[in-house]
Amino acid sequence: MREIVVIGVGAGDPEQVTMQAVAALNRVDVFFVLDKGEVKQELVDLRSEILRRYATSKEYRVVVGRDPERDRTSSAYVEAVDDWRRRRADVCAGMIADELGEDQVGAFLVWGDPSLYDSTLAILDDILARGELAFSVEVIPGISSVSTLAARHRVGLNQVGRPIQITTGRRLAREWPAGVDDVVVMLDAQTAFTEHLDQDADIYWGAYLGTPDEILISGPVREVAAEIEKARAEARDRKGWIMDTYLLRRHADRRD
Repeated sequence: MREIVVIGVGAGDPEQVTMQAVAALNRVDVFFVLDKGEVKQELVDLRSEILRRYATSKEYRVVVGRDPERDRTSSAYVEAVDDWRRRRADVCAGMIADELGEDQVGAFLVWGDPSLYDSTLAILDDILARGELAFSVEVIPGISSVSTLAARHRVGLNQVGRPIQITTGRRLAREWPAGVDDVVVMLDAQTAFTEHLDQDADIYWGAYLGTPDEILISGPVREVAAEIEKARAEARDRKGWIMDTYLLRRHADRRD
């Protein structure tokens, strides 16, 4: 039976690739890559660097498929994401069927950790549910952007005895999660932290974590919000894309 390995390769620094991931890389016959276009070509280049460094014990092939465009204008967010994932699944199913032999191992390299805001596992579940292809799946965990963010700022993600919540900018823009003082935010295209300048909270923000272009800013959110917005806009204009993550911390001894 075909085998698919989903390998977490860290937030961007090739040295974040774990020894378990290295062992998995060296079992792979075919690496599948979804091409996002020239704007994010450096992400493809970074994957190539990881393979050059670590996938050294056997011959392998790299198969590239075109990542479908997602409708970002639709007001029906969940439906738009579901449609995009189905079309992604179509592309991935075609690559697996056409390029991976029955006794071979294929792999998808995933930024950060495959379990955290990544669609690869859901896409593979979709393909298997169709009943047209059979393969086993193994998941290799990776160092996430969340853990990298905390390490770069030298902070813990939680306060003693308090929960944390990982959420999206879309949800944070609506409200600060109830009963939570520590909020990690991913997938924030609209700088949702600016909706909470009335909170007595600190922000620990990072962009392009683990890469040479890494940017870190921290401080009281009401004092550094404008600085983050400016840095974010300039970086996005310069590179054409941005990946950022942040922790908002409302101190339990200072909240209302």
